Amino acid sequence: MAPSFSGLLSCTVWHRSPSAGVGDDLPDRISSAASTSHSTPYAGRMSEKKATGLQREVTDGGAEVATLTLAHPPLNLFDRQMLDALIVDIAELSARPPRAVLLRAEGKVVSGGVDVHMFDGLDVDQGVDLWRTLFARIIHPLEALPCPVVFAAHGLTLTAAFEIALACDIVLAAPQAKFGLVETVVGLTPSMGGPQRLAERAGSGRARELVMTGDLYDAATMAAWGVVNAVHDDVDAAATAMVRKFADGPTVAHAATKKIIEAWRSGGVAHADSITPEASGALFDTEDLRGAVRSFLDVGPGKASYAGR
Repeated sequence: MAPSFSGLLSCTVWHRSPSAGVGDDLPDRISSAASTSHSTPYAGRMSEKKATGLQREVTDGGAEVATLTLAHPPLNLFDRQMLDALIVDIAELSARPPRAVLLRAEGKVVSGGVDVHMFDGLDVDQGVDLWRTLFARIIHPLEALPCPVVFAAHGLTLTAAFEIALACDIVLAAPQAKFGLVETVVGLTPSMGGPQRLAERAGSGRARELVMTGDLYDAATMAAWGVVNAVHDDVDAAATAMVRKFADGPTVAHAATKKIIEAWRSGGVAHADSITPEASGALFDTEDLRGAVRSFLDVGPGKASYAGR
């Protein structure tokens, strides 16, 4: 049986607003957030025995799309089973990359957080090893995929799920989605890259606020801060359409874009400038660029098709 809300990192306070105070009924507030989130149309597809599902399909244009689904009811908690399944799936994506990836979840919530039993009894060395492993086997390989990765949040998205979302290229949300890094409830700080990636998107001041308060923030606020790229009533449909569009596009050019931005992240504008000539120059040896240039000259813009090579 899953631990109660009082035993999870999902025990937090509501998003602060000028008209809302912080109450004492924290588990009830989280439960309310979960109950008002919408179930997704994919419910029931994944096996109950597996914490994730990885499916591959081909677009009408012949491009492969992979959908990685969190499917660990009732709350998609990040326990050992969930983390092990994610590690296996991300390793498979790294070994055989598709042309775009959609990361989504089944159920009423994206995730209610991390199962705190995972932290019980850990010493310093074990804590260090845990975070190093999760960076090395989930966060960094996810960011390094040579294709666009889109995260779709249809409901409550806490702790590890939010940190994984921040490692994706694009984050889309439903209006009812809420986000939180609430690790302070157990005396911890988010340790899968959340604070620094949040600071990259929203600024360091807002990252400090979100982490230190442990509050929940709605999709509209996250979009205004630049954390969420867009809010859609039907986020699964919007995310699926975006992923298919990316997959049918110039995959090698998308990979070059990611490489240039990663260079900026690690070394600033000067470093990104230094690697851009080679990253972009290599595209002139791709079938996609040559075909798209010829298509543009022959029939005009927007008519090219791409093979991903």
